[in-house]
Amino acid sequence: MATKLRIGVVNQPIRLHASASASAPNLPLIKPGSAGRVAQTQTRKTIAPFARFDAFREKGIWLNIPGPADTIDQDKHGVRSVLADVGIGYIGWTHNTFANNQLPNATRSSIANQLYMGQNPTFATTNFVIVTYDLSRFGIPDGQIVVGAEQQYWTWKRPGPDRVGLNTFAYYQTFFDRKFELKLGYLRNANEFTGTLFGGISGSNMFALFQAGMSTNAAPTPAANLKYNFDDHLYNKVSVQRSISPDGPYAQITENPSGLNWSTANAGILFIDELGYKSKAAPGVPDTWLRAGIALNSSRYRNLADPDQQRESGNNFHYIAADRQLWQSDVEGTPSRGIYGGFSIMGASPDLNRIGQYYELRLYAKGLFDSRPSDLIALVANNTTWSRFAVDAALAKGQLAHHDTTAITGTYTAHLAPGIYASLGLSYIHNPISVIHTPQTEHALNLLVSTLIFF
Repeated sequence: MATKLRIGVVNQPIRLHASASASAPNLPLIKPGSAGRVAQTQTRKTIAPFARFDAFREKGIWLNIPGPADTIDQDKHGVRSVLADVGIGYIGWTHNTFANNQLPNATRSSIANQLYMGQNPTFATTNFVIVTYDLSRFGIPDGQIVVGAEQQYWTWKRPGPDRVGLNTFAYYQTFFDRKFELKLGYLRNANEFTGTLFGGISGSNMFALFQAGMSTNAAPTPAANLKYNFDDHLYNKVSVQRSISPDGPYAQITENPSGLNWSTANAGILFIDELGYKSKAAPGVPDTWLRAGIALNSSRYRNLADPDQQRESGNNFHYIAADRQLWQSDVEGTPSRGIYGGFSIMGASPDLNRIGQYYELRLYAKGLFDSRPSDLIALVANNTTWSRFAVDAALAKGQLAHHDTTAITGTYTAHLAPGIYASLGLSYIHNPISVIHTPQTEHALNLLVSTLIFF
């Protein structure tokens, strides 16, 4: 179960702080004639080379991946500048995670028989490279081509499997003075819908959406997304996406590891609609994101109430999520610093999905300490309610079964240097395995260690 809770986290790198280019408008201005005029000029010269790269960051996603100012290579030897001159931008990162149950009754097993992440010391690495090409140079409004690749490796193969393949291949542009945004190609809608203000916070889970067909970083699928912006804050975004396998991400990746196939067995069309309101942090204005979505899937799923009958279509899911900045710790300097709160509620058809309901509460703080202005502290509590049909089926076979899984996760993520982050945390999980358990696997206390490096 812990693996299922974290599969979206591992494939979704955390966006932990604003880059220098993004925070540039908040720098204090020096009055004309002051002795600091030279210093101000030098600061602007330092930021300007990075600000020019903003046009090359991937567009259309909620995940605000750091810009070149927050990478280990930045613009070393002028490589980014040379590429930018011909319209090319790039970003890459590696995310490495380790989990290990600290309880004495961890009931270690062979890797082949491992039941949840952390039961044995579990290591995973995911690596990404994304290249963009700027089409606005040809008069296409905000036009962009995005090509990305992803590689992943797990010591425990069930959440994998290991792969090297396509991450995204997309075309993006806007219409009518940015009222409409169009993005189409091989997309990973996990980065296009729902989400949180600071990326894949440890402990947060989107598996309730993946099981119902939403594409992921490791399993992109053909899709067309259209977003309508009513104004600068209110929007409606729809997607017509080829669903991932109705048997889940593992089956999808096993059948289509490269990600290039148009479809997989029994996969149909997934329609998603999200209505949202988003307001960025500004002096005296808290960071806010409210969203709600519904989806319908024509894929043919196994019916958990009667697994022997023919597969059936008509799966669906819905979600409501909200994140709000509760307190700004640096109003005039970096208004995004402060304390945040949020929640998510997700639901899916219990006869076609193992997860029937999912509830999450999160409390997190960015830059809580002046000496650590871009560190992130997060406390996440969630409850996963399993399908009553899956539970009844397990009980009918004489197995020990539980109706829900509860997890509480606390993490501290430190920004060690430009492009380098390290995270340490603990996650207590009651019933870490989905639906069934043994007396020895009712509890887990996972030590979580991860590193995230951008280049």
